[in-house]
Amino acid sequence: MASISTLLLICLFISIIPGYANTDFINLKCNANSVGQFGQQSLLVCVIHTTQEVSNPEIRVVTWWKVGVKKPLVLFYEGKTTSTTGYKFAEPSWNNKNMNVSLLIANTEVANDGDYTCNVITDSGSSNSKTHLQVTAKYSPPIITTPKRIHQGADGFVICNSEGGYPKGQLRWFDEFNTDWTKSSEMVANKTKNGLFHLSSTLTLKSGSIFKYTCVVYNASGEKVNEANFDPDPNSGSSTGDGHEEPVHYKLESKVVAPVVVIGSLIVGLLITLLLLRWRSRKARRPSTAPLMGDHTEIPRCDEEGKA
Repeated sequence: MASISTLLLICLFISIIPGYANTDFINLKCNANSVGQFGQQSLLVCVIHTTQEVSNPEIRVVTWWKVGVKKPLVLFYEGKTTSTTGYKFAEPSWNNKNMNVSLLIANTEVANDGDYTCNVITDSGSSNSKTHLQVTAKYSPPIITTPKRIHQGADGFVICNSEGGYPKGQLRWFDEFNTDWTKSSEMVANKTKNGLFHLSSTLTLKSGSIFKYTCVVYNASGEKVNEANFDPDPNSGSSTGDGHEEPVHYKLESKVVAPVVVIGSLIVGLLITLLLLRWRSRKARRPSTAPLMGDHTEIPRCDEEGKA
């Protein structure tokens, strides 16, 4: 037990003092950044490079640490490997002749996100290197819900939910003309027990809203992940889109009714005008009785000629 404690102190000393940790013969190179998917395996690549002067190097000590964790994740010492559950060397049959000391995480969790340090001691020198693991999780397709009933003339609202993502993402709202309505919404992000985020955004709709809306979920990098559509058309009886549960009934504003009234009035006025024009036209064609009362030569009737 004392020998292991001494070894840990030596590794700590190596990691703190670069001049001692690195020699001209040994150089440990790790990928600066790695991305791990939640629930999947993650690989932290670290490989020992040697100069031409080194022939058949042997590894004596390897330690893998996570910053903030007191106990080493993997320790190779005196020909034996001990590791914390869920961590191991990436090479299935790793031995002290294998210069690939990469770390494999069996089931990536949010807690695995962070910085890692690998220390190696060989018969030709020692070295250490750091790497960072970024854990990500894809958000579920958003689901839009509404209250069961919205009173006419009152404001309404719709709620968009997406969960199971990491790091913290964002929900944004757009109408059918691609106008951004996110400022009219309020989003809440809550962490679940496994460290993933649940996003919920409430969009306030004014009375008479007739636009089609789209809820879009973005990840922490600002990349679009998925979307759902919402159609508050009161005449459709139901709304379209992924995951929408209840129809919403909105009162149409006078700006929709007024044009209908105006058009109807114009049609009625046009019909009245046509009737008046037709009546005047008939009156102008009616024959006058004046010529029948003027001086005309009377044509004798047959009975009068007989008498003559």
